[in-house]
Order: sequence, then C-alpha cells, then structure tokens
Amino acid sequence: MSAIIATTGLKAYNDSIRRPVPEIVNDLRTVLGAKLVAYIAGVTETRTVREWAEASRRPAPTAEDRLRLTHRIVTLIGQSEGERVVPTWFQGMNPQLSDRSPARVLHEDDFDEAAPRVLAAANAFVGA
Repeated sequence: MSAIIATTGLKAYNDSIRRPVPEIVNDLRTVLGAKLVAYIAGVTETRTVREWAEASRRPAPTAEDRLRLTHRIVTLIGQSEGERVVPTWFQGMNPQLSDRSPARVLHEDDFDEAAPRVLAAANAFVGA
C-alpha cells in the first residue's frame, strides 16, 4: 500500500468517525445526491435525509453506521479518483460484490457483513 493511499485511508476513517452527522449527510448529498443517500441509509424519503442534514432529526444507529461508512468510502475514492467517479462506483455492478452495486449491498445486506466487503471493494478500486 502506498503511503499516499494509506494516509488518505486514515484521513477518510478519522473524518467519518469525528464529524457530526449533519456534516456527513451534507457531504454525501453533495456527492451522491439525496436519493442515493436515502437508499444506502435504508430510508424511503429524501425528506428524512434533509432533516438529518439540518439536524432536526437523528438517524437510527444502523442508518448512521451506513452513513459513516459511506462517507469514509466517498472520501477515499473522491481523493484518489475524483468526486465525479464516486456516484458511478456506488451504483455500478462490482465484481468483488458478486456483480451487485455497493449501494445495493449496503442497502440490502446485514451491515456487519456488508461493511467489510464494500470497504474491501473500495480499497481494491483505489489500489490500497
């Protein structure tokens, strides 16, 4: 693993756990759009995502876990490949995830099983 990617990965991790939820959600809405953020977090309405961003509502713990991991991956891929690549990566079929999209895996699968697989796929994508 190169030193630059290792530093980027550590920064992405630190940001994802230190930043408040509204900031994380705002970043995710900017890069992925509210619909994709809602899908990954497991909610049906973009209004809920807006309320999280405005801090008028707090996500459930499972949704927050998904948001924080998604932010970590968005940061990692965005810094390595550019933000324009990130939405495509989340929505595209990924061979490391049995040709399922990372967004779908995070949405449908148990988080404890999905998180390490999606993170591994992201790390492989950036060459970590």
